[in-house]
Amino acid sequence: MIEAELKARVHSPESVMRLLDERATARVEVYRDTYYDRPDGALEKADQELRVRTVHGADSTRTVLTFKEAAVDEDSGSKPEHESRVEDAEAVHAIMRGLGHIKVIAFEKRCRNYEFESRGRQMLATFVRVPEIDGTFLEVETLVEEDEVSAALDDVRSVLLELGIGPEDLTRETYTGAVAAQRGRIGSVTSQ
Repeated sequence: MIEAELKARVHSPESVMRLLDERATARVEVYRDTYYDRPDGALEKADQELRVRTVHGADSTRTVLTFKEAAVDEDSGSKPEHESRVEDAEAVHAIMRGLGHIKVIAFEKRCRNYEFESRGRQMLATFVRVPEIDGTFLEVETLVEEDEVSAALDDVRSVLLELGIGPEDLTRETYTGAVAAQRGRIGSVTSQ
């Protein structure tokens, strides 16, 4: 499946949150993301991502292993995504290292997730704050087959417009790149 997603900087978080609260009940979670690569940076060079995410919610904690292939839509950066829940986060980190992967970057995202249906699609809207980055972001995504990406992105744009987010607010800036820059790392990190 392709994660057809657009990300925007939010200039009026309270009003957007109010509109989303009318659509769905928020789920507040903290993501602890760790991105891995080969020592030679082969995954980044191929526009691929390998991530271990541990999600801490009000009632549970879960860990997910994700591999994202290269983008199929350059304007949005939408990528095929393969994801699986795992039982033991520490074991997965050990497996990554044991297979020769190195940790590229790790950081925390504070998220407020809204799941709802719009235009016949299941949508996920996520408010994101990364403590190391200034600003609030909104991601809106839906999972689709590759031949539906363009139409799905049009639907996502429509949802964003309904929330008061225009094309001028969209960004391809990545959290990993922004965190790396904030930490003073040299080199590009392109994961989202």
